[in-house]
Amino acid sequence: MHSVLITGSSRGIGKATAITLAKKGYDIVLHCHHGLAAAEENKQLIQELGRTVRILQFDIADRVQCKKILTTDIETFGIYYGVVCNAGIIKDNAFPALTEHEWDSVIHTNLDGFYNVLNPLIMPMIRTRKPGRIVTLASVSGMIGNRGQVNYSAAKAGIIGASKALAIELAKRNITVNCVAPGLIDTDMTKDAPIAEAMKMIPARRLGKPQEVASLIAYLLSEEAAYITRQVISVNGGLC
Repeated sequence: MHSVLITGSSRGIGKATAITLAKKGYDIVLHCHHGLAAAEENKQLIQELGRTVRILQFDIADRVQCKKILTTDIETFGIYYGVVCNAGIIKDNAFPALTEHEWDSVIHTNLDGFYNVLNPLIMPMIRTRKPGRIVTLASVSGMIGNRGQVNYSAAKAGIIGASKALAIELAKRNITVNCVAPGLIDTDMTKDAPIAEAMKMIPARRLGKPQEVASLIAYLLSEEAAYITRQVISVNGGLC
């Protein structure tokens, strides 16, 4: 059966995606950095669904560590059919007060992580001569910008551009690359967001659910989505 790596799958959108894909019959490669206990709980849930699952623990901002662990994993278990680049961090601040650490850590994790995770995997995916799927996670912030998120918006906009360019390179190999751009989703990452103010801008007048993002990701990974590539699809309740 097809296996899928989901980075940042200990909680939130990543967890919902892993569970959704397991229910659809995929074998799952969970990833976490600090959230090993939560990842272990998710592993148990997926095993109860009858799917094969394992956990990889590494920092997507660490290029050497990424390459070593991912290369070892695919040499041992085989290349993934799909990769969901979901892991990311936020460190919000008004730009004049934004520290070097807040800028660098967000860029290194969210944008460099795209390269660090995918670069060791692309040639092995190509060499299989089989269809593949890559889904990256951007954000409404990367499309329209957001106050206090210059660093995050820059990283997510970069992911959109990188995903579109990679899609061109891989299209003839039957490997699709698409980008999902969530709006305000009810996860730990948005718990400190100014929700009341945001509601005035969201026509749906509610937060999104992780499952609503996961369902789109699952479709983009499916065989039915073979002719969809180089797209940025928003899940944002009409926020634009």
